[in-house]
Amino acid sequence: MNIVFIGAGNMAEAIVAGIVGNNVVEAAEVCVTDIDERRLEHFESGFGIQTSTSNAAAVADADVVVLSVKPQIFPEVWPAIEGALKPDALVVSIMAGVPSAKIANGKPIRVVRVMPNTPSLIGEGAAGVAAGEFATEADLAVATQLLGAVGVALVVKEEEIDAVTALSGSGPAYVFYLLESMLAAADQMELAPDVSRELALSTVIGAATLMKETGEDAAALRAKVTSKGGTTHAAITTLEERGVKDSIIAALFAARDRSVELANG
Repeated sequence: MNIVFIGAGNMAEAIVAGIVGNNVVEAAEVCVTDIDERRLEHFESGFGIQTSTSNAAAVADADVVVLSVKPQIFPEVWPAIEGALKPDALVVSIMAGVPSAKIANGKPIRVVRVMPNTPSLIGEGAAGVAAGEFATEADLAVATQLLGAVGVALVVKEEEIDAVTALSGSGPAYVFYLLESMLAAADQMELAPDVSRELALSTVIGAATLMKETGEDAAALRAKVTSKGGTTHAAITTLEERGVKDSIIAALFAARDRSVELANG
């Protein structure tokens, strides 16, 4: 299975590292294209894969083409790629806000859309995988295998991709925002920065791991550590009084709605 990545950005690097490092595909079967030759040299030396500055030449024999360019430059690069695709090539897009129908452009091109997130860079990603009109179950399996090499990959409907974008695509930023706030408070309480950072990170990781391994609902776990009249109760009461939960819900809807706007041009 020859795979070509169009664009040598961080997400392409994460996926290449995952599929090559985990022996999903052989390095010789992977090619990355870009106009930045320094990035291409980085991929060659780091992963032993092929590289090219010509998208059309690279995709001519590709079984899978991964579109990992910024959405705004898609219209510039797609015509040459589309004209060189093999009739049975699968197109996997990790571009945010570009519907599969726009990529297929009225042709029976098999497209699978993927919404990954930045923890993919360390093999802890969360991705939604959705089939376009002509994509098959086998195509979904290929895309899921590729993204599964850098984390969790779950199949969703394409109309759910905007919600996935809001939840997990943008989700790491919400966690960083929480950590940013926790550390700001710790600083004001005059905790040493190295101590507060370690405690905050371990708390977030530990809480997420506890919820994952126990399978319990978030609300139930929160209730277990919120004794009435205690310190946690004081904190949660303040968050509720200030409408933090409603603000977070509104934030996800704003992200979802912006994703829909981008998809509609």
